[in-house]
Amino acid sequence: MKIAYFDCIAGASGDMILGALIDAGLPAETLKEKLAALHLADFELKIYKVKKNGFSATKVDVIVSDKTPERHLSDIEKIVAGSDLSLGIKEKAMEIFRQLCEVEAGIHGSSPDKVHLHELGGVDTIVDVVGALSGLAALGIAKIYASPLPMGRGFIKGAHGQIPLPAPATIGLLKNVSIIGSAVETELVTPTGAVLLKTLAENFGPIPAMTLKSLGYGAGSRDLTIPNVLRLLIGESESQNGIVTESLMKLETNIDDQNPEFFGYVMDKLFAAGALDVFLTPIQMKKNRPAVILQALCSPEKSDDLERIIFRETSSLGVRKYMIIRACLPRAVKTVTTKFGKVRIKIAQTGSGDEKLTPEYEDCRKLAEEQNVPLREIYFAAEQSAKSTIQNSID
Repeated sequence: MKIAYFDCIAGASGDMILGALIDAGLPAETLKEKLAALHLADFELKIYKVKKNGFSATKVDVIVSDKTPERHLSDIEKIVAGSDLSLGIKEKAMEIFRQLCEVEAGIHGSSPDKVHLHELGGVDTIVDVVGALSGLAALGIAKIYASPLPMGRGFIKGAHGQIPLPAPATIGLLKNVSIIGSAVETELVTPTGAVLLKTLAENFGPIPAMTLKSLGYGAGSRDLTIPNVLRLLIGESESQNGIVTESLMKLETNIDDQNPEFFGYVMDKLFAAGALDVFLTPIQMKKNRPAVILQALCSPEKSDDLERIIFRETSSLGVRKYMIIRACLPRAVKTVTTKFGKVRIKIAQTGSGDEKLTPEYEDCRKLAEEQNVPLREIYFAAEQSAKSTIQNSID
């Protein structure tokens, strides 16, 4: 599976994303062909090489002759709907523009259908969004990851005058996204860059495990004290036997002075906050005290949330954090029908042509209680139904 990681060295913007895609191997002509599907005649792409603090990078300028000062969401919908883009690109593009309109509506106390998009409603923004989606699809990227986004400070001039940085639209779009302050006094992440990465990235954290195949640098417009580039890493995340590898964070702490009744509550809190697994291991600590190691696995961008829960809900004074690599089988969840009712089945591909079938315990338990049937019978019926469904699909 091909994956991409956006390393936001100096932030992200729409044109930096386009530049990084081209620098990493997307043919410029392919991008232009994809954008021609918009049927917009009032723009052209200028693509050229630049150097940013010694780094060679690709710069993409969207030269616009469009004079429309602002657009509503409905205006953009007409452009996208009337294009020859694929249905998937159209739907994802409109999801992105709806997010832009929703955050702008919140800023100005309006509604998404009434808000005017000034800079964000321009042809250049439409080109950035559609170009990024089309470019990633053309490169065959299946999953996208990104680093935490650096937030510059200062002011920029917008349609309503001086705007503090991070721009209200940018910061409004980045709820539940990992961000970090930067000493650079300029706009590093634009609303377009923010909404694209927020929508497309699986998580924001360290570089995921991959076999690196290509990389590229997309240049920003300004010359900064740091290289004003967005770095794109493209690689393969699967080994030859189909096993997927991913980067996770493991948090752990030793606890020897807490009421054991509290641990169930803590585990529920951790799972609700995004933990992939939580477990307790009995240990013996100093002074011969019986204790436990509380451990939690999560995606990197969830680690701070889980850390806060551990500090707030336990007696722990310190949490150890490790980056780990997890190998896991590709999986899918399907719903099968049994004589007792419907049950979800987790189907994992082993890579050797075999499949592992695991009925969802909660579904089986619920049916067993409702119909007063032994749980093992529900479980067996779900397995048999899943096997029959798979065999029929093969035949």
